[in-house]
Amino acid sequence: MMRDYIRLIRPAQWIKNFFVFPALAFGNAFGKRVHGHSAIKLSLLAFVAFCMVSSAGYIVNDILDRNRDRLHPMKKNRPLASGAVSVEFAVVLMLSLIVLAMALSIGILPSPFWMTVVAYFVLTVAYSLVLKHKMILDVIVIAILFVLRALGGAAAIQVEASPWLLICTFMLCLFLGFGKRRCEIAAIGEEDVNAIREHRSTLVRYTPHLLTNMLSTSGAMAIMTFLLYTLDTNHPSGIEARKQQLIYTLPLVVYGIYRYAMLIESGKATGPSDLIIKDPPFLVAIALWGVLAALILFTPLGLPGQ
Repeated sequence: MMRDYIRLIRPAQWIKNFFVFPALAFGNAFGKRVHGHSAIKLSLLAFVAFCMVSSAGYIVNDILDRNRDRLHPMKKNRPLASGAVSVEFAVVLMLSLIVLAMALSIGILPSPFWMTVVAYFVLTVAYSLVLKHKMILDVIVIAILFVLRALGGAAAIQVEASPWLLICTFMLCLFLGFGKRRCEIAAIGEEDVNAIREHRSTLVRYTPHLLTNMLSTSGAMAIMTFLLYTLDTNHPSGIEARKQQLIYTLPLVVYGIYRYAMLIESGKATGPSDLIIKDPPFLVAIALWGVLAALILFTPLGLPGQ
């Protein structure tokens, strides 16, 4: 029973909330203090708050979708769809998570942060009720939710969020979102149109060919916006000057995006989170990028152009 309660809040999905941390790294705020609290502590608390509010959003989605999920080959095993957890308990847990997230957001974190948490939850509920049934808009909303995480991370430590970094985040998550739709169709079966329609009506219009084109376009734009962010010269001093050297990480960025697209097309992944957790080459690429980015931003490497 406890395992079902844990599955209900989807802790595996908390990896998405790591988008609150780029503001800490790219804002070079590791030694900063805000209202007597270290920026590292505030970033961790922001991560916890988003974990709670995102889990509350997943519970709302599972309550609303429990009947449709019973038609899906994998989602039918979710706690609410399978009947392992009651709707009443799920509602109580959801409300408790919201109260805890808001208490943390208002009680400890700087005041602008709670607004990103509220916006995130409101948009999540709107997505579950209406927006996920609107083709293309559904994936755009998912990408905006990631941008809100990044904005929340910046608000928590009171640093300015780079517009180019937000745009790069949006395009990358748009790419991941279209990949998720491709995975959903593959999981149900491309030929079983009725099952696809019953699970989610918009998936019928997301043909594999269309999604391939959308993945290609959004993936290319994600790479371009990453390059524009690294080459932005509006802030030529300090870490903003060093970040231009992130261009040396481009091969890892390209590899990660194209490997994701390859695995999606081959049907070897059920979604972004599954891929990030279970694909060793993809994990290695992310780890290498993180290490190289940290070396570039925070150590005197003496790379060309510095």
